[in-house]
Amino acid sequence: MALAPSRIGGVFPALVTPFDADDRIDFSALRKLVARLLDAGVHGLVPIGGTGEYAALSQAERTQVVETVVDEVSGRCPVVPGVLATGFEDARQAAQEFTSAGADALMVITPYYATGRQDGIAAYFRRLRSTVDAPILLYEIPGRTNVALEAETVSALADDGTIIGMKYSSYDVPQFIRVVAAVGDKISVLSGEEPLFATHVAIGARGGVLTTANLMPERWIEIYEDARNGRLRKALAAQKALDPLLRAVFAETNPGPFRHLMEMAGHPCGAPRLPLLPPQEPVRNALREALDRVDRGLVSA
Repeated sequence: MALAPSRIGGVFPALVTPFDADDRIDFSALRKLVARLLDAGVHGLVPIGGTGEYAALSQAERTQVVETVVDEVSGRCPVVPGVLATGFEDARQAAQEFTSAGADALMVITPYYATGRQDGIAAYFRRLRSTVDAPILLYEIPGRTNVALEAETVSALADDGTIIGMKYSSYDVPQFIRVVAAVGDKISVLSGEEPLFATHVAIGARGGVLTTANLMPERWIEIYEDARNGRLRKALAAQKALDPLLRAVFAETNPGPFRHLMEMAGHPCGAPRLPLLPPQEPVRNALREALDRVDRGLVSA
């Protein structure tokens, strides 16, 4: 049965891809990560998005990661891998392989480098949906792609069933409000910005795809429940306590600093792949200071 928008909600960790000392994917560590996130009660998982270093993996590696996550999850929550291809043919290949691997849906980035008009981007998503047997979540992140969609474009894709959801990664709150108003209940809009997560949920997001939920899923689940149940002041206070940590995590290109944070917290996942590098000393120091200030409500090793 196809995944419905109603099942796209809550906290979806954007999975880090663990590497070993030889820069190979550590599938044992990946299974361990997935298992403890499931035990923590996450609502879904997003392998090989930006946090999972899609661009640094070969297509064969991406598919292996999806197969491993699907196998470990064994139907307990939706698995929605990222498709961060620049153009249609690469996106189609990845989407078809991930669907064959058992993905419940696909989180597909807006095409970039060769950027199109709004109608061209809409046609891209419609054509991709016609070639794969899996629901699609639109992934918009203008800070990385320089591509932003109008609320009317998103609404049209929701109206004709091309998409069942959207990951919104932008600090443009007025635009977020316009998108939520335009799509109504037709799709599930997810926040992709941790510093705005509680605010996004309070004004219409049904959850979020969050990097630091790899490390502190229970904390983000609590914030989510408070924000969606009218306890926004409490949710914002809990999120504010994480602000120094979030600033340090995103001080350099994700997931470089976050990998170092995982190691400091007792969940090593290796160094990032080139061109990313481990964070510089000032960021490492900020991460340590911020982690020391956060009370240890973290998943145990």
